[in-house]
Amino acid sequence: MDKQETTDNKKIQWWQLSLIGVGCTIGTGFFLGSALAITRGGPAVLLIFLLAAIGTYIVFDALSAMTAEDPQKGSFRAYAKKAYGRWAGFSNGWVYWSSELLIMGSQLTALAIFAQFWFPDVPLWVSSSVFGVLGIGVIITGVSGFERFENIFGVMKIAAILMFIIIAFLAVGGFLKGGQPDPSFTWDNKGLLPLGITGLWAASIYVFYSFGGIEVMGIMANELKNPKDAPKSGTFMLSLLTTIYVVSIGLALWLVPYTKYNGDESPFITALSKYDLSFVPHAFNGALIIGGFSTMVASLYGITTILTSLSEDGDAPKFFSRTGPRKVPYYAVLLTIGGLIASIIVALLLPEKIYEYLTTAAGLMLLYIWLFILFSYNKIMELTSFKRVKRLIGLVLILLAVSGTLLNKTSRIGFFVSLGFLLVIGMVTMFMKNKWKHLEVEE
Repeated sequence: MDKQETTDNKKIQWWQLSLIGVGCTIGTGFFLGSALAITRGGPAVLLIFLLAAIGTYIVFDALSAMTAEDPQKGSFRAYAKKAYGRWAGFSNGWVYWSSELLIMGSQLTALAIFAQFWFPDVPLWVSSSVFGVLGIGVIITGVSGFERFENIFGVMKIAAILMFIIIAFLAVGGFLKGGQPDPSFTWDNKGLLPLGITGLWAASIYVFYSFGGIEVMGIMANELKNPKDAPKSGTFMLSLLTTIYVVSIGLALWLVPYTKYNGDESPFITALSKYDLSFVPHAFNGALIIGGFSTMVASLYGITTILTSLSEDGDAPKFFSRTGPRKVPYYAVLLTIGGLIASIIVALLLPEKIYEYLTTAAGLMLLYIWLFILFSYNKIMELTSFKRVKRLIGLVLILLAVSGTLLNKTSRIGFFVSLGFLLVIGMVTMFMKNKWKHLEVEE
């Protein structure tokens, strides 16, 4: 198949990719992880949302620029290989695969937590198993099924957040029972930064995690009719996300003190719990499950796609790239099922803090990929002075989020989990690098 024919077969418009991006991004990282950010940073966490949006934009802008210049199926993994050699593509692929595996665990755990709102006696591992089976069912429908699924659920998630924003505005305006509430915080330093700068710093990883998903957009950008529309798609998506994130979290913080939030319940349900709106918690909990499920499916898609790309390049066993009906890589899906089972077992063994551990580790693994995207961007593209400064700002923001995990006892565990994954992948990469050298000598 020649390049022109391949291009003609691509059917995604830029706005469709934006909706896919929303579907892949708004999930448990925002619906549940934002509660962890609030408890760590207090009301000033809104500033971190703005900074994280800037950092995310810088990374996607770099990725989309490389995509527009040279569309590649392997996305960031292909650009890492182009910039630094085979070892970089190999390690980036497996770091991403590992990060998405951790994300699946955190998403499944969060979904099970949401389900306990209706079924409090059902164990986490049972609910996780049900959602895992449903997610695999979506993946085996193929790429077109995944695209339609994320488009529809992307719209539904935006609608759910808008529903909260409207109700919260009514509450702030005094139109709900109880009259007009005063803000739950004061506008001085103590009110905005009750836990100090270090608390805000420690919260940043959870905020960045709520923007995780741009990697899947990078992979899907290869399906665009015109790859040069990738920057426009990302700009629109991130502008929309940032607006609804900041407005919705700001309203939640206005209604309820930051001390009332916890990682076991969505901040949006907590914020409206004192109002006599019996239908809202149920409706919003349904939206939370939809949101978490769609991002979990995006993780499944990312894992199978990257594993297929690794296989095609000889960086994973060849049978992982074999496809069946609907071009589904069934062997890659089977390995993903194994990952799901492992996630469920871990959730069963460590039910108390599992979500926070996995969220931290998964968020860090994604940020390691983001850092490498910026390094590849610098190596491949010719950058103006402005773009170099912008890239440096992105690097600083990401490194601040990574280092912030060391300031909290719980997130510190996630940091060391992520380092453990990096160490194992690094050792395997060194082994493979020596093997590739021997093969070159023999040839």
